[in-house]
Amino acid sequence: MEEQNAAEEQQIKEGIAEILTQCEQDRSQLIPILQRVQETFGYLPKSAISEIGSFLGMTDVQIYGVASFYNHFRYIPLGKHPVQMCMGTACHMVGGGLVLEALERALDVEVGGITIDKQFSLDRVACIGCCGLAPVMVIGEKIFPKMTSTKVDEVLVNLKMEEEEAAQEETDN
Repeated sequence: MEEQNAAEEQQIKEGIAEILTQCEQDRSQLIPILQRVQETFGYLPKSAISEIGSFLGMTDVQIYGVASFYNHFRYIPLGKHPVQMCMGTACHMVGGGLVLEALERALDVEVGGITIDKQFSLDRVACIGCCGLAPVMVIGEKIFPKMTSTKVDEVLVNLKMEEEEAAQEETDN
């Protein structure tokens, strides 16, 4: 586990170094740099914050102060299966909150978190744009319309079964 973390940390450092070599050493470039880091890694790793701070002559606190202002930035990675629950008006009005609570229980993770096995991350979003299908959940690129709290377990079990079948087919070939 420690070797894996060390390898991940090294990969992050190398990726950050590559990004920073392509950027101006100017504080006005902070947000574009943060965006490139998040594009590359899917989130803003702690070590990236320190590296960016050193590069721009800023403290970690200053960088977090800017980054935390925007909902766009994440501080933990996405899971293999990112789950988004719409909490726009339409979804909220027809039980989106109950579905979100069921997701938190089923995945044993709070909104904004990632499961221990890194398979699922859970986020609430303002609007997915499928109001006529409310409440809506998205896993990866797949939309799950008319969700209910009782459908949550069914969807997650089916997803795991599909994944197991795909893995089995891969080993058979």
